[in-house]
Amino acid sequence: MGKVIAVEYVTLDGVFEEPAWSGPYFNEELSGWQAENLREADALLLGRRTYEGFKSAWPHMEAETGDFGVKMNTMPKHVATTTLTSPEWNASFLSGEVADAVAKLRTEPANLLINGSATLVNYLTRHNLIDEYRIMIFPVVQGEGRKLWDDGTKIALSVRKSWQTSTGVQVVTYVPA
Repeated sequence: MGKVIAVEYVTLDGVFEEPAWSGPYFNEELSGWQAENLREADALLLGRRTYEGFKSAWPHMEAETGDFGVKMNTMPKHVATTTLTSPEWNASFLSGEVADAVAKLRTEPANLLINGSATLVNYLTRHNLIDEYRIMIFPVVQGEGRKLWDDGTKIALSVRKSWQTSTGVQVVTYVPA
C-alpha cells in the first residue's frame, strides 16, 4: 500500500502562497531533503494550479537541476482537475470523485508526493487520505496571503520527526494522530 505525502512550505504565520520568501533560507540542507522526498516518491499528486505552474516551469529547468529535474519531468503525475481536458507532461487526470480516485491510488504500492496544491491538501485532509505532512516552517511572518489550511480544517497530528536547518527553518514530519 502506498502513502500520500504532502510536502509544504509555510511561513511562521501559516502563509503558503508564492513562496519567494523562502529564498533567503533555502540551502543545501533543504535541497538535499527535497531531493530525498522526490527520490522516494513514485508519482506526483497535484492540484490543477500547481500542475499548470510546474508544467510550464520544470521542462525548462532540467539543465540547472540535474537528476532532480529529470525525475520531476519523467515521473507520472496524477492531477485533480475538472477544467483541463488534455493531459501533458506525463500526467493523467483523476476521474470521478477525487477522494475515491486517491483512495484507489493508495491501494497500489506507490508513494504519491504532493507539493503545493493547498486546495487538494485541504480536501484530502478532510477525507483522511494524507499519510504524512512534511512541513517546512520558515522563520518569516508575511502578515497576509493565502494560508495552507482553510478555515474550518481540523486534524489532530503527531510529530514523527523534526529538525532545524542552519538557516532556522523548522522541518517537521507530522502523521495523523
